Parts: sequence; structure tokens; C-alpha cells
Amino acid sequence: MARILIVDDDQSIGLMLKDILEFSGHDVTISQQPGKTKENILENDIQLLLLDKLISGVDGTDVCAELREDEDVPQIPIIMMSALHNAGEVCKSAGATEFIAKPFDMETLISKTNEILEKHSGKD
Repeated sequence: MARILIVDDDQSIGLMLKDILEFSGHDVTISQQPGKTKENILENDIQLLLLDKLISGVDGTDVCAELREDEDVPQIPIIMMSALHNAGEVCKSAGATEFIAKPFDMETLISKTNEILEKHSGKD
């Protein structure tokens, strides 16, 4: 079981992702406030971040890049998500570990999440 943080301003998507990931055995926290991402990671000992590209007027790639440059935040894997065309390259260049295009299916989400968690378990 991993501690996962979802940062998405669409509450229904956040709750759907939470249900899917909790059903897979993970402990999930949802936030609609990208400005509190660092605080949430540190307070909840987060092991994986699911980050939307566009959150309430904030560009998720900026949040991702800031986290990657912040020495106070552990280098946890970040999966970025977006329905925008060609967003994958931009997200990865900002430091995202993986990118998932919206809409995605449950199996894709679970397999990518588990694959990344397995790869990063044991790394600190």
C-alpha cells in the first residue's frame, strides 16, 4: 500500500481516482489546491503524486518543476494527467515521471501506478 496524493480541481475526477486507487489498496489524499502540494506531500508522507496539468488557473507543470527543484521535498514519482493534445512532452520536460492522457481507463491508471511504485520502492 502506498500513500498517494491527487491534485486535481475537478472534484468528480479526484473522487473517481481516489475510489480506484483505494480499491487497489492505496491510501489516497485529494487536494484541489496546487499551492498546498508541497505541504501535503510532507504532512502525509506521500509516496506518489498524481498531478493534473491545469488546476484552477495554475499550470501543473510549474508545480511539478518547483517540486523537482525543492530540496525539502523527497524526489517522489509524479504522474501528470491532461486532456490537452501533446501535453505529455511538456509534462515530462517539467520533471514528471510519467504522463497519462485523459480520458484514461482504470486498468491504465492502476498498471502505471503500480509499475511506478514498484520501480521507486526502496528508493528514498
